[in-house]
Amino acid sequence: MNKRTRLVILLVVLALCFVFLWPSISWYGRTPKELQQLALGSTENIKSYAEQKAAEDVRALKASLKEDSSALLADEYSWIKKDVSKRYKILDKSLPSPLTVKDVVSAYDSELEFMNVFQKKYRDEILKAKKYYENSVKLGLDLSGGMNIIVHADLDAALAAQGDSVAKENAEAFKKEAMENAIDNLSSRIDKFGLTSPVIRQQGDDRIYIEIPGAAQADAINTLIMGKGILNFRLVDMEATNAFKLYYAQHPATTFNASGELMDASIIPEDCEVFGVYTKDEYGLDERYDWLVVKKEVALDGQHVKSAEVRADEFTNQPEVAFMLDSEGAEIFGEFTGAHVGENLAIVSDNKVKSNARIQTAITGGSVSLSGGFSYDEANNIKKVLQTAWLNVPLEVESQQVIGATLGEEAIHQGVMAILLGLGLILIFMLIFYKAAGINAVVAQVLNLYMMFSILSAFNYTLTLSSIAGMILTIGMAVDANVLVFERIKEELRQGKSRVAAISMGFDNAFWAIMDSNITTFIAAIFLSQLGTGSIQGFAVSLAIGVVSSVFTALFVSRLIFDFDTDVLHAKKVSIGWGIK
Repeated sequence: MNKRTRLVILLVVLALCFVFLWPSISWYGRTPKELQQLALGSTENIKSYAEQKAAEDVRALKASLKEDSSALLADEYSWIKKDVSKRYKILDKSLPSPLTVKDVVSAYDSELEFMNVFQKKYRDEILKAKKYYENSVKLGLDLSGGMNIIVHADLDAALAAQGDSVAKENAEAFKKEAMENAIDNLSSRIDKFGLTSPVIRQQGDDRIYIEIPGAAQADAINTLIMGKGILNFRLVDMEATNAFKLYYAQHPATTFNASGELMDASIIPEDCEVFGVYTKDEYGLDERYDWLVVKKEVALDGQHVKSAEVRADEFTNQPEVAFMLDSEGAEIFGEFTGAHVGENLAIVSDNKVKSNARIQTAITGGSVSLSGGFSYDEANNIKKVLQTAWLNVPLEVESQQVIGATLGEEAIHQGVMAILLGLGLILIFMLIFYKAAGINAVVAQVLNLYMMFSILSAFNYTLTLSSIAGMILTIGMAVDANVLVFERIKEELRQGKSRVAAISMGFDNAFWAIMDSNITTFIAAIFLSQLGTGSIQGFAVSLAIGVVSSVFTALFVSRLIFDFDTDVLHAKKVSIGWGIK
């Protein structure tokens, strides 16, 4: 491989590393703390925040317009000029200058359309930051602070509570489904609590591992875990729903306050409440897409639901959700549906409407089916909602560990200082012992760290204290390759070889010694990363990445630097040690 090709490859690698590292740079170096907190929230929370801020801005602009009809657009809203300009262009009108609030408001056909522009601006800004976070190096709890919890799910108790309704041969399938339901419930509760980017996963057969970064109150979390969702069936007031939607379309900025409460309670009947209609988004989180006005009175409590399943309709072959009620629930439901044929019934879970179905006929006997052009994903989501009422898995917090944010910041500081100190001492040694050639090692080590962080960022790895320990070890090990090459070059120079010959022979003779030692280390690191867990895995991953990057910098980058000195700087001798000429 000629020198020009090697240079191109190096530049391409460095450019790719920068692309991989850019999200981490943007998240940790360019994103304000306030925006980070918003971006760490769920998509539902982001949407709610964008709506609230948009409503506040629209109300503020309308208030300024009311006070002064010729008020100029404030600098903080200057970003909207681009969108307003497009709208005036569509209308074949020239953009007024200076631009007033009245000019801006008149560019939009409705208040809802106007508010959507503000909402999109806030939402896009937060989602852009969220994307940076998702593609950046994550900080583990020992660096960011937070808490981890291990929850035991008593699957045997859940099975026993079902009595004879579950056959022995189906016990394992029941436990698997119960465990999935418990994890879904916890994810929904913790997400609703407004916590930031929690990690929730199954550990073993009957345990759930929860990792919550940032500050969190242990008592509140425990209450959240031990609690149970509220499920009920309520009658829908379609007339009130249509009236509310019309009002909301005309007054989106003044319908709800910052707490999500109606600013004017008279827009819906006194015996009703307005809830959002939710479905699962692409991340599996609840996302509101509509509004529904339902009666405050509960038609049927979810505790009467005893089982639920997804099946195909015998006539249309379309998926439907079928569930069974106990005897008391069957009687209540039969009387209620008989009295409200032709009306709509909503399934409300934790103040979120998850399904809205029309009552076709009186439903007696306790066997109920929901249909309406569902996809299988939608049907399964409704099934899981119904399961929260009857598939109750007792949960118990087995252990929890809380790490304060201050301790995390201190750990980061100590880790960075350890890396810098280790790197500094090694580089000083290399400069003293190998003179000008030590600069070569300095550049290789800096690029080695740069590449390591880039790879961590590319694969979205979580950085922990053990990962930092792996990096520190890699720094020391990476110098071994430089030492082997330098010593080989010194041997060739002692035999009277020229600079070009000595460098070439030095790298060739040291190649397999370097590869053998690093391959064995890499194999050990791979086994540790696959068989180890927690801190051991973090250490092994960073060590494996460091081995690969150190070999590249020692054999590829270092050789290129020597060639640069020879071909560009026209160096005739090698400054590589005391007594070597």
